[in-house]
Amino acid sequence: MTSRFRPYPSYKDSGVEWLGKIPVKWEVKRLKHVARLAYGDSLPDAAREGSEVPVFGSNGEVGRHTVANTLAPALVIGRKGSYGKINYSDVPCFAIDTTYFVDRRTSSVDVRWLSYALPLLRLDEFSEDSAVPGLSRDFVYSHWLPAVDAAEQRAIAAFLDRETQRIDALVEKKERLVELLREQRTALISHAVTKGLEPNVRLKDSGVEWLGRIPEHWEVLRVRDIAHSLQTGPFGSQLHSDEYTPEGTPVVNPANIQRGRICPDSACAVDVETARRLARHELQQGDVLFARRGELGRCALVTKAEEGWLCGTGSLRVRLNQRRADPQFCAILLSTKGVADWLSLESVGATMDNLNTGILGRIPLALPQPEEQRSIAAFLTREAQRIDVMVEKVRRSVELLKEYRTALISAAVTGKIDVRDVA
Repeated sequence: MTSRFRPYPSYKDSGVEWLGKIPVKWEVKRLKHVARLAYGDSLPDAAREGSEVPVFGSNGEVGRHTVANTLAPALVIGRKGSYGKINYSDVPCFAIDTTYFVDRRTSSVDVRWLSYALPLLRLDEFSEDSAVPGLSRDFVYSHWLPAVDAAEQRAIAAFLDRETQRIDALVEKKERLVELLREQRTALISHAVTKGLEPNVRLKDSGVEWLGRIPEHWEVLRVRDIAHSLQTGPFGSQLHSDEYTPEGTPVVNPANIQRGRICPDSACAVDVETARRLARHELQQGDVLFARRGELGRCALVTKAEEGWLCGTGSLRVRLNQRRADPQFCAILLSTKGVADWLSLESVGATMDNLNTGILGRIPLALPQPEEQRSIAAFLTREAQRIDVMVEKVRRSVELLKEYRTALISAAVTGKIDVRDVA
């Protein structure tokens, strides 16, 4: 996409691998001849007096203060922790002692131009201290940058300001569209599993706050009313982590339950003998598997592909009476925010939310007859997939825009495109 911009009339080899060929009139310089990295100053949390001056640490803005130690504009570069990360401030700021900073007092080049050039050096990919990642000034100073006259630096910076702002605005709109599509998906599911698909159906009060009014012919039941069994996975004494093997029967732990799907970990499996010993925890197609700890309401439907796997420690298995409850419908219903909110009020645990069979069995559900459950599940599966495809397309376009943004900055800074006129 950068091909819409013309190149410079002629090029020469820069002698620097990452720069490649540069315009004939350009030169290269070590960074130590371009800018000096000044150390930030100590500023404990308690001493930060909230005001107009942003305080920057290695990972970005960390607070506010009344006094700045930089001029504007300034670059703040992570020295410890998130070393090599570069933050730009167009107002005077305070750089704390885990950072370096550069402003016009310590730079012979345009600071805004430098804010586009420095990230191309990928300073965050190197550390001299493996225990506490840190960035050495000597290491930074050893890098090469293109040497461009001041007017051209300003032109490149102005061009990139305009183009990146345009791209960022597009990215923001597309990311908002993703949020709206996800909200639409959630609302569609919530409505269908509590009101059905018939728009003119007569409603009645369910007696359950999160369910609200439901179709008259639907029935309010508890999970225990439609389950053959509710069973937790093996306790730690029954299955130790050192019994896991890279091959064998997969074990489904809470970490493997993601976005309504079971995502196996190749390292979490057990051998034939252990699987036989834990046969009572075997999964069947149509089971609904819950994460017993952490994010409440996280569950997944067991499909034919996972049949014969094992419910792991920290998971909880619901085996439904399929004459009364369609597994796909129930898995969708049990994944809604209403159920998660209900569980958060019922959960126990001193340090984290915890789910047990008693709580799970008490979850109230509104259920039509199985045939209607299957119709709703089929509709929601189809519509959710349609929305998911749209979300994926938008997300991919966001990725492409971000890739283009990076490529455009690199092309302008390294002279692969001539932006002097368009700037």
